[in-house]
Parts: sequence; structure tokens; C-alpha cells
Amino acid sequence: MIFDYETLKLIWWLLLGVLLVGFGVTGGFDLGVGAMLRIIGRTDDDRKVMINCIGPTWDGNQVWLILGAGAVFAAWPLVYANAFSVLYPAMLAALFALFFRPTGFEYRAKIADARWRAFWDWGLVVGGAVPAVVFGVAFGLVLEGIPFHYDENMRIIMDGNVLDALTPFALFSGVVSLVMLGMHGSAFLNMKARGSVQMQARRWLGMLSITLIVLFALGGVWVANGVEGYVLQPGGNLNHALTPLNQHVSRAAGAWMHNFDNMHWMWLAPALGFAGALLAGLLRSAPRLALLASGLSVSGVILTAGFAAFPFMLPSSSVPSQSLSIWNASASEHSLALMLIAACIFIPLILLYTTWVYRVLRGPVRSEDVNKQEYGTY
Repeated sequence: MIFDYETLKLIWWLLLGVLLVGFGVTGGFDLGVGAMLRIIGRTDDDRKVMINCIGPTWDGNQVWLILGAGAVFAAWPLVYANAFSVLYPAMLAALFALFFRPTGFEYRAKIADARWRAFWDWGLVVGGAVPAVVFGVAFGLVLEGIPFHYDENMRIIMDGNVLDALTPFALFSGVVSLVMLGMHGSAFLNMKARGSVQMQARRWLGMLSITLIVLFALGGVWVANGVEGYVLQPGGNLNHALTPLNQHVSRAAGAWMHNFDNMHWMWLAPALGFAGALLAGLLRSAPRLALLASGLSVSGVILTAGFAAFPFMLPSSSVPSQSLSIWNASASEHSLALMLIAACIFIPLILLYTTWVYRVLRGPVRSEDVNKQEYGTY
């Protein structure tokens, strides 16, 4: 075998980061456009333009989300089982909100009635905003920790309910995620749309980029000074006897900054988050560059959270020593190796297909074009 067990765990942690960034950059602007539908879209024609900007490609972008969930299921079965048990209500909220997206895209234009279209408009807003907030809250919960522990038979026990896990920092993370994806969606509309939609998107892109910079900075200060991080104490073999029942984890304020202090290259992630947002706002008159900068900002924010939490996947706030990390929650060496071969084949194919689709569907969306082809559009 080319890689040893420890290296395979690290590779899969990196691959999960790639999948999350892929969803944030592609599916992120879909969610952002949906969340901003009633803000940027002042008229029915404006909202039709916005929907047709993302309608042809939104479902393909969800592949990254499915791959991310599949990667967690296959590479870290304990994390998947615990996350979907503990966060089940939040997952259901995001799932039910996403139900509005396919139905909204398909049914909105079927009846030329203001109330009908308003209903689906708000459904698409919910389908964009709620998942954006839930995904942000999930990242916040990873940094705060979730109250759970195991009994002697490795059965998960929740110490409280989901509301107990919704700390102010987790809710703040949800707001950061919503602002970030709203910025990214505005950057995409600035590039894809024309007319009044582009003008409104450009204005909101400037405001949301500044807001994201401020919130991201506040979040960094909060993590460094007000959030207790987790530290996995050294000792033991990472690949054999270590389980959630025989490790030692300590908590300390500012501990999430240790990785950045020990590996200085990780500071590139928050720098990318800040610089990308700043450039997205400054380059509004160059839409393609602004969208690229916005995507880099989204990538930087996601990577910042991942680098801070490493090697933890799901920390336990009630019994820290039973926290799940990439070392104690991974699948077998054989499984990781086989899945790595599949990932090396299919991820490049997905990238090539996505690139081809966006090339075929390139070009601006205008109100007059949408109205002219009423039965061929969303």
C-alpha cells in the first residue's frame, strides 16, 4: 500500500475540506441568490432573472454536498452517526427548507398569479437562507463542542437537547455564513445578470463584503479569547488502540489558535477570507474578478474553521476526552484506501463535467430574454 494508515486519515481530512470548499463555492452562490431573492429582486421580472441565473445549474452544484455527506459516512462512520443523531432536528430543518428549491424552480412560473409566485419566492428564500444558517451553526458547534458522551457499550448519550447546544457563538456563526453566502450570491448575480438585477447585486456586494470582513474579524477575536478550544494530549498510537474511551483531551480558552501558532502557513486561510472579501467589494466593476475573489473568501473562511478544529471532527463539551477526531473515528485502513482510489477517479470527472456545464451555459441573463422565452425558462 502506498500510504500508511495515519497518512490516509490525513488525506481524507484534506479531501473533506476540498468537498466542503467545492460546495461552498458552487452551491454557496445558489443558496446566496435564493436568500437574496426578495432583497435584490425588486420586481417579478427581476426575480425571474435571478432564478434563471441559477436554475439550470443549481441541482448539479448539490453534488458537492452529497459527496461531503458521503465522505463523512464512509470515512468517519462514528462522526456521521453522532452528528446525525445529535443534530437531527437541525438537519431536518435544512432538508425541509431545501425541498422548496426544486419545487420553487419548477412551479413558480407555471401560473401567472402574484400570490402564487410570491409564495414560491418566499419558499426559495427559505430554501436558501435556512440551509446557509444551519451550515454555519454546524461549524460553530464544532468549535464550541456538542454535549454528548458514550457509555461503556459505545452507545451515544446526548447530555441535554439541541437547544442546549445552540450557544451564542454557534448562532453568530450562522449569521456569518448567511452574510458570506449572500455576498457570494451577489457576486454571482453581478457577473451573470444584467440590468437592474446587476445594479442591485453590485450594491449589495459592496455592503455584504464589508459586513463579512467585520463579522469574520469579530469571530476571530471571539474564538481567540472567548471560546474554549480542545487540545488532544500526546501519547498512544494514533492508528491502533486510540478510541473515544481511552484518550485525554483538555479544554482551554484560545486553544483553537494553537494550530495557527504551530503551523504558520495556516494563517493563509484567514488572510484569504479577508482579502477575498475586500477584493470582491473593490472589484465590483470587474464582475468575473469579483466572483473569483468572493469564491476565494468563501474558501478562506471554511478552511479557517477546519484548520482551527484540526484534528477534531466532533468535540464533546460534556466529556471532552470522548471527543471524536480524525484519529479515533476513521474507517478501516482498507476502506480508506479503496475509497481514495474511487475519489481520485470521480472527483476530477466531476470537476471536468462542472467546468463543461458552466462553459455551455455561459452568457448573461437579461429580463427581455427571459420574457421572450417564457416557456423555456424558469
